[in-house]
Amino acid sequence: MSIDGDSLLDWFAESARDLPWREPSATAWHILMSEIMLQQTPVARVEPIWREWVARWPVPSAMAASSQAEVLRAWGKLGYPRRALRLHECAGVLAAEHGDEVPRDVDVLLTLPGIGDYTARAVACFAYGQRVPVVDTNVRRVVARAVHGREPGNPSARRDLADTLALLPASVERAAVFSAALMELGATVCTARTPDCSRCPLPRCAWVDAGKPESTVVKKVQKYEGTDRQARGRLLDVLRAASGPVERVALDLAWTRDVGQRARALDSLLVDGLIEQTEDGLFALAGEG
Repeated sequence: MSIDGDSLLDWFAESARDLPWREPSATAWHILMSEIMLQQTPVARVEPIWREWVARWPVPSAMAASSQAEVLRAWGKLGYPRRALRLHECAGVLAAEHGDEVPRDVDVLLTLPGIGDYTARAVACFAYGQRVPVVDTNVRRVVARAVHGREPGNPSARRDLADTLALLPASVERAAVFSAALMELGATVCTARTPDCSRCPLPRCAWVDAGKPESTVVKKVQKYEGTDRQARGRLLDVLRAASGPVERVALDLAWTRDVGQRARALDSLLVDGLIEQTEDGLFALAGEG
């Protein structure tokens, strides 16, 4: 079974969300920033920060001229702040080696700091309209259900890319829109927990035909409360709010529930290069010590 491209594209033309990075005025750099921000982060949290970043850093050289600390502060609470550092590093490479432009070629994009296989293909497709398969969790889910009649199994980059490539329309222009539509369908209709099959534009779905079989994959529930990740976030909050380096006691007060966990979180932030320790023993955001 395949996916009815005409039905999907007609639905997308009428139902696509009005996202700012889909506007014609959005440059490849703006789209690259959105893709980095949207990794494991909901659209509602990303959009206001993305708008601020586009206004503040409209081109890579503008971000490259800012410090790591400035970028980390602007990242706010989007989570996984190493993404911000990698984006800052990427901006420097784009400014110095690519004439302040984001490359079109997937292989060249993959050489940039912080750019993995998904992001490279997403930029090539959504910014430059190329006919390349773009696979995220939403696309994997739609393809697994509509084409294979099952819930998605464990990811396989080679298999998932091949599956998606086989579905793309021959027309380059239609293929790029098809990729966006496929992702949109998974994000808004064919969702993981509560798919709304009554709103699905596809005339046939192998998963529905098979009686909607349940997944055989045991998923791990990722908690946040009380984790090292939460402790890291609390320590970073202190440094983002400060106007300069702070004493260790300020960090100690930010996470009092577990001294060992706090020490672990602090060490990991230092190792990841998100914060640094000054010669006089104070702590600051990267590039600010």
